[in-house]
Formats: sequence, C-alpha cells, structure tokens
Amino acid sequence: MKLNIAVLPGDGIGPEVTAQAVKVLKAIAMEFDHIFTFETGLVGASAIDKTGDPLPEETISICENADAVLFGAIGDAKYDIDPNAKIRPEQGLLGLRKVLDLYTNIRPVIAYEDLLNKSSLKKKQIKDTDILIYRELTSGIYFGEKKLSEDGNTASDSCEYTRFEIERIAHLAFKAAQSRKNKLTLVDKANVLVSSRLWRKVVQELAPQYPDVKLDYLYVDNAAVELIINPRQFDVILTENMFGDILSEEASVIVGSIGLLASASIGDKYAMFEPIHGAYTKAANKGIANPIASILSAAMLLDHFELHEEADLIREGVDKSLKLHITTPDLNTKYSHITTTKVGDFIEDFINNPEETNLNFTNIHLGQSTII
Repeated sequence: MKLNIAVLPGDGIGPEVTAQAVKVLKAIAMEFDHIFTFETGLVGASAIDKTGDPLPEETISICENADAVLFGAIGDAKYDIDPNAKIRPEQGLLGLRKVLDLYTNIRPVIAYEDLLNKSSLKKKQIKDTDILIYRELTSGIYFGEKKLSEDGNTASDSCEYTRFEIERIAHLAFKAAQSRKNKLTLVDKANVLVSSRLWRKVVQELAPQYPDVKLDYLYVDNAAVELIINPRQFDVILTENMFGDILSEEASVIVGSIGLLASASIGDKYAMFEPIHGAYTKAANKGIANPIASILSAAMLLDHFELHEEADLIREGVDKSLKLHITTPDLNTKYSHITTTKVGDFIEDFINNPEETNLNFTNIHLGQSTII
C-alpha cells in the first residue's frame, strides 16, 4: 500500500514523540513492503513563531493532500500566562479539526496488565478495563459564539449542537459497540442543559436501529465518579466535546500515564492520529517524554486503512516494551537511562526482529537499541 502521511510535530515534546512514531511506521513499511511517504508541516506555537499563524495555509494544503495526518502536540507556556493573547497555539488544532471536519474523536483506554501498579487506583478496580470513548470534536462550547463585554467583566461561551452533528457520531459509536460488548453509555447533563437534552433525544431515537446494543445514560458528574470507582462497567462512551475532553484526560489515571493514550480523529474524508497529552514544554529535549501514545496513534492510523496485522505488530512491540520495563521515567523507576529515542528504537527493532527481541532487557546494549 502507498500512503502519503502529513506529519505535524507541533510544540514541546511533540517533535520528539512524533519522530518515534514515524520511525516505527518506516519499520512497518519495510517489513510489509508498503510505501509510506511523509511531509512535514508547521502548527501551533512553532508556526506562530515562524509565520504568525498557528495554522498556515501551507499546512492545511499538506493535510488536504495527504491520506492521513500524524499529529504531535500543541501549546506553549508563554501563551498560557497571557490571558489577553489574541493568537494562541490551540487555535491551530481547533482550526485543523474544523477545516478537515474531523467530527469524531476515538480514544481507547486500556489498563495494561504490566502497569496496574503504576495507576493511582487499586488494581482490583482497574484490572481488565477496556473502554472506547467517542467524543464529538467539531462543535459544542469550544466552537460556539464567544462574547466579552466592553468593560471586560462579563464573558460567555455558547454551546450549540444540531441533530445532524449528533446523529453522525452516534451512528459510529453504536457500530463500535456492536463490534465489542454491545454496550453504549451516553454521557450528558440533560437535567440542566438543553443541548444535552437534544443529545439524549436524538440518541434515543437512533437506538432502535441497533437492537443488540444496550444503551444507558449517565450525567457527566456521575460518569466522572464511576470512571474511577468502577471503570470496567464501561464499554463505549459517547459524549459531547468538552465532556469528552475532560473524561478522557481523567481516564489517564486508570492506565498509569497520559503518555499511553492514543487517539484518532475521523471525518468523512480525512483522518488524524495523535496522542492526547499536551506539549509538556518543561520536558522538551530532555529525552524523558513517553512516545508510546504517539506510537499507538500510528497503530490506529494503520487500522484505519485496514492494515490490522501491521497495527497489531506495533501493539505487540509496545506490550513487550512495557513487560521488559523499556519505558521512559513516567513509568520506569528501574532503568533511569531509558530515553524517548530508546523506546522507539526498541519497538522498531521488535518490528524488524520480533522473535530475536524476546530477550531480557539486561542483554540490550545500553548505548543503542540493537540486540546482542
């Protein structure tokens, strides 16, 4: 298969982790005789610094001409501390989602057996957790009308949804549930918000088309509690933009590190794949950023093109790295010298030599990734 992949490394740790995902994709291409080409574009703070625009037209063109987009991270602390900044890095990501109409964000949340002790939660609570979060991505309060009074003392953000916007992601969530445990949970705030009541009404009307899927509902505040108390009860979660943003970040507590959570943003024509973590600029260029979420995002990219064997091989490499403690400091206190690049090197080596890589980590040369 030939794939042209737009690579948007972004800011902070984005370039470091994205480089490992690209490395792994190149290994897959070599192993399976695919042709993957990569074209890099600017986005976020790095784009503002060089062009004055968080989403330059050139970057949009690169993405529109690609088969898929591999995204890094976005943001810079200098903008966070300036509430009056007119141009912000995040506008690049929000703009890209809107331009490409990436209306569905899919976020897997899996409790890895080898990392159960890394979570702040008890093992018995999180063991066997396997959740798929479907978050609406191009509407709601993030994209609604924003007002600030002339005196600067009153502000408002409008949350607006249409039936069409709800239906198109709800159908995808129902279908995902059919391929899993046949359970869908709609998370809303229908007791307070009229937009949530529309969500509930529309999803209820669609449910008879999927009679094999059990549909239930949770208010978002209760869902946030249940996600911690008993995450195993969930299969597929469907929710609106802001609620999905918050809940998926909370879910990182289950897996032990936000550096493990990948995502896919899907539209009818375009698709983008990215880790859910931010730019974490304090860790940039220190070799401590966890690249696994970015690498797993690359696996989701391959799944999107039905290259399931290739995607599974990447996941096997990730599982092996976790089992052998070949991970960055957020997950690893045993081997402090494991860097972002070494994790990528190991998974690359696993793809090229899956049998030979099955050795104890002490047999790996400390200066490079190759197996002795």
